[in-house]
Amino acid sequence: MQLPYERKVKELDNNFLINKARQILEDEANALLDVSNSLDESIAKAARLVSAAEGRLIVSGIGKSGHVGRKSAATFASLGVPSFFVHSTEAYHGDLGMICKGDIGYFLSNSGETREVITLVPHFKALGCPIIAVTGNPASTLAKSADVVLNCHVDHEADPLGLAPTSSTTVQIALGDAVAGLATFLLDMKKEDFAVFHPGGSLGKRLLLRVTDIMVGGDDVPITNKNKIAKDALFDITSKGLGATAIVDDDGKLLGIFTDGDLRRVIEKYGLDGLEMSVDRVMTCTPKTISPTAPAVVALNTMQKYDISVLVVTEGEKPVGMIHLHDILKAGVA
Repeated sequence: MQLPYERKVKELDNNFLINKARQILEDEANALLDVSNSLDESIAKAARLVSAAEGRLIVSGIGKSGHVGRKSAATFASLGVPSFFVHSTEAYHGDLGMICKGDIGYFLSNSGETREVITLVPHFKALGCPIIAVTGNPASTLAKSADVVLNCHVDHEADPLGLAPTSSTTVQIALGDAVAGLATFLLDMKKEDFAVFHPGGSLGKRLLLRVTDIMVGGDDVPITNKNKIAKDALFDITSKGLGATAIVDDDGKLLGIFTDGDLRRVIEKYGLDGLEMSVDRVMTCTPKTISPTAPAVVALNTMQKYDISVLVVTEGEKPVGMIHLHDILKAGVA
């Protein structure tokens, strides 16, 4: 591909480049601090509008502001605020049909004079949709038309030429994060609420999956009566493939657990004669148990705490299932 200019790569010292990188990051950090120090009630008003919206948050912008808008829309949606991004040009050429009464406009334009963004304003006004403007020019056309203005002005961009949107887009992103963060307070969101919007992620699985979703239940649960011998318990262990069997009394109440580790200890102590002993003599009498409604992550934490790989799942005093460490890890809870 022929470049419109001759590319020449200068020979520069690594320390020089590292220092320049630090300067860029410091410039962006300072821009964030400046905006943070100049915040006023507008940020709170924006958060209240977003949180109380009857419809969706419609985020729009073009160029670098458009890229920021896509990110902000995704952040709002992940935090429970119905939101989607509409490219300003596409909106003006047909996508305005997606906008409904009760929606809120969240428009990004650093100059506040981006024609494609400004042309959306009358349509939102006609529907009675409030507008939040994220702009670096509070005196701009967009700012004058907005119900709330979030000032993203920066003194200079962080790139060495001072031309590419760097500090300004960093501030735009941060302001969107701040509004979305305030919405979590106003909507009283909890981690469990966040997980509902992220069921496929590790956090969602940790918070949403219950023991009953992963455990082995029904006829697949290894259960051995206390009157049987260790050899019978060994058969129950191997046939069910969980490395353990629950030991119960004649009423089906849990008395203990017999694991493959218990089996090894019996053979080490008594030899093969130990297989003929009553299982209630060689079982572990204090098995760790868990409720089927408990979060799967609690089962994982219990196993890690006691260095075990299986828990008996109980309802009342009776075993109704077993949950194995491998199944928890396979489900992506860890």
